[in-house]
Amino acid sequence: MAHLLKKEKDYRYIEVGEGTPIIVLHGLMGGLSNFDAVTNFFGSNGYKVVIPELPIYTMSLIKTNVKSFANYLKDFIEFKGFKEVILLGNSLGGHIGLYHTKLYPQKIKGLIITGSSGLYESAMGGGYTKRSDYEVIKKKAQDVFYDPAVATKEIVDEVYETVNDRNKLIKTLAIAKSAIRHNMAKDLPKMTTPTCIIWGKNDNVTPPEVAEEFHELLPDSDLFWIDKCGHAAMMEHPEEFNKILNGWLERRNF
Repeated sequence: MAHLLKKEKDYRYIEVGEGTPIIVLHGLMGGLSNFDAVTNFFGSNGYKVVIPELPIYTMSLIKTNVKSFANYLKDFIEFKGFKEVILLGNSLGGHIGLYHTKLYPQKIKGLIITGSSGLYESAMGGGYTKRSDYEVIKKKAQDVFYDPAVATKEIVDEVYETVNDRNKLIKTLAIAKSAIRHNMAKDLPKMTTPTCIIWGKNDNVTPPEVAEEFHELLPDSDLFWIDKCGHAAMMEHPEEFNKILNGWLERRNF
């Protein structure tokens, strides 16, 4: 299902359904369509799913960092007039959600992270020395998933285009450095927001021990595993992801 991109003020976003807002935060190379299954399921099951397009490549270089994106999210929530929201983030999106929750916990009812950065940064900014070699980039995109077939030609083309656009590559590397600077190990024990951690057992980008560390450091967290699954659980195992998340939301009365 193709969802209409709304354009209001400085924001571009998808909005589906009615109910408690779930704001979805995409990753560095992640398109909004990566969350189609989440949008369709929760948008028709009592939630308002909102996916803002994060200004990853349009912020000035000096503002291309995790903290600026967390503040952008704060402005967006205020713009929409939401009193309370649930945040769901994958990869860099998880990190932005965590950092936003650290800065502005009052409006965050719950947090869901999957393959999130924030504790361990390895695969975010490296490996672009051979960026003009399509096969190298294809392999890198496939490595994100347990099943390489999930990396469709469309996904590979998008990654290839991004890393071969000089402006986008500079921003990508700036974000990778920012993610390392904004390590959250010291912050997490003070963050009491209920957090759902859904992780692929075969994640090569943020390995399983990262999920365990998040679970250990966050005071009120639940950890769920998805087998035969890489870095983007909501794409690779959408039904299982939705089932786990829905069960968690129900148990938490969200």
